[in-house]
Amino acid sequence: MSQPIPVTVLSGFLGAGKTTLLRHMLQAEHGLRLAVIENEFSDTPIDGQLLGREPVQVLTLANGCVCCSIHVELEKALYLLLDKLDSGELAFDRLVIECTGLADPAPVAQTFFAGDELCERYVLDGILTLVDAANAERHLQESIAQAQVGFADRILLSKTDLVDAVRVEALGQRLQRINRRAPLRVVEHGRIDLAELLDIRGFNLNADIAPALSLRPLAPAAATPDRIATLVLKSEQPLDLDKLSAFMQWLLEQHGNALLRYKGVLSIAGEARRMVFQGVLRLYGFDFDSEWATDEVRESVLVLIGDNLPEAEIRQGFAEVAA
Repeated sequence: MSQPIPVTVLSGFLGAGKTTLLRHMLQAEHGLRLAVIENEFSDTPIDGQLLGREPVQVLTLANGCVCCSIHVELEKALYLLLDKLDSGELAFDRLVIECTGLADPAPVAQTFFAGDELCERYVLDGILTLVDAANAERHLQESIAQAQVGFADRILLSKTDLVDAVRVEALGQRLQRINRRAPLRVVEHGRIDLAELLDIRGFNLNADIAPALSLRPLAPAAATPDRIATLVLKSEQPLDLDKLSAFMQWLLEQHGNALLRYKGVLSIAGEARRMVFQGVLRLYGFDFDSEWATDEVRESVLVLIGDNLPEAEIRQGFAEVAA
């Protein structure tokens, strides 16, 4: 069975520079055969030929990259690309999906956890969210723009040359309050090292939640205007597996639709291996990972990014899980 095709989802509010970044990804000398699903009508399509009246148009570029403009639901387009790949009509080894500026990345992400064949043939590698530094204050008044940041595995700041360093720093702090998991990177006129964008493995079950923990402390926020925020739960006590299971069930029942992304590395009582799990909304997976090293601090860390989560109630519930 061939390796699944890695999928990168490109999200971000209107005018943040997604098309410019996409053009850079397609034209850079990387030797990769990228397929792009451009899931919108845009004023500046990657190529004028793309926007015909056909529901699906496919165009192969000179360097082997493939552009696919679709006006049908995403799932159909994904199967269509597989058909063309299997028949030898197209060749590509990665897929990039550009979402519309007003799109919620959640349904796109869920597509890759839904059907068996799509799960086998594609693997979601990461969600990239572009944030326009010059207009972020206005954009982030919209809850959909906050959700795009909350879902991200990488937050890419564009147009930083148009604002002063103080505003960029304040915006960086605000974005990290919304999403402490995602590293911040600057994009200059659509240009950034592709290594920052590909092979992120943001949805892999592994023990890496370092980005959430290695950040410098955030300055205390004044009453934050943002609905979406990160909640980090920690415990140095081993956790009782049954109580943990009951806590997670309660969390998903009560707040599943408000949990954008969550990830945990947990120390379970009586178990030498660390437990890792992560999820998107109500869909999640978990597994046991490597053993804790003898000289390692066995600490449980759970990072939740959610919409108006009741912090005190959740902290109290988690505190009761310690064995």
